[in-house]
Amino acid sequence: MSLRSRILNPYLRLTEKPFLTRASNPAALRRSLEIKSRLSFHAPPGVNRAWHDLAGAPALHITPRETKCGRTLFYIHGGAHVFGSPSTHAAMLSNLAKRAGARAVLPRYPLAPEHPFPAAPDHCLAAYRALLASGVDPADLIIGGDSAGGNLVIALLADLCAAGGPLPAGAFALSPLLDLAFTGDSIRTNAARDVVLPAARLQAAAHDYLNGHSADDPRVSPLFADFTGAPPVWLAVWDTEILLDDSVRLADRLKAQNVKVDLSVARDLPHVWPLFHNLIPEAKTTLDQLAGWIKTQTGASAPTR
Repeated sequence: MSLRSRILNPYLRLTEKPFLTRASNPAALRRSLEIKSRLSFHAPPGVNRAWHDLAGAPALHITPRETKCGRTLFYIHGGAHVFGSPSTHAAMLSNLAKRAGARAVLPRYPLAPEHPFPAAPDHCLAAYRALLASGVDPADLIIGGDSAGGNLVIALLADLCAAGGPLPAGAFALSPLLDLAFTGDSIRTNAARDVVLPAARLQAAAHDYLNGHSADDPRVSPLFADFTGAPPVWLAVWDTEILLDDSVRLADRLKAQNVKVDLSVARDLPHVWPLFHNLIPEAKTTLDQLAGWIKTQTGASAPTR
């Protein structure tokens, strides 16, 4: 564990976790992350950004000067289904896209509580199909997301498997929220150890997202979905976060359904630590590892399946 991480963790425990515990106004949550991301997260040079319509809503297109053929990342941002935007995650995706030699497309999906389930997964599915209709080859496409965006991307993968494709070359999720019934032990055993996420506030956000819908629905809690025939999946989570068991249980489920899965469990790092690529070296290491995995799944480097 680096010295910077040893400083960052208590800082987040003293500042971010209390803020998330108290905050109940979606506008305040959204404004706070937008400001913090502009101040703390910075993209590397040599990356262009532009907004284009995708499935009737804006999507942020991130394009490094050097890309590998048509390699594309379709990325769904996190934020408890309530806050966050393509802009808050643009710096991290710029770094990942540059490392992977890919362009990235981040859809602006509808947020709760104004737009509860199924607005977000429906839009993400429509945006994925619109991206393919624009000419993107599924063999060059990787889908990914973090936290609640990880929920949406794994739900998208399950939707595509159920529909018979076309499937992407792979999917990844960073600290994904996969069980909105919160049945994993880590939601309780790691409640005090998690330096960012307050369990009670996460459950309140899930209540706003569900709006009375059952948490057992696999489109809500994709941990319980069927992934038969899915492409390889890459998961990363840290050992003391409340969402640990979501990733561990999903990895077990994928293996049982004969899906190739890579699970990385980091030690003593904050929720979705690659966001902190400007601050801690572990974030850069994870982005390098993920970029390497992306390269092996797409284009000429992809293994035969």
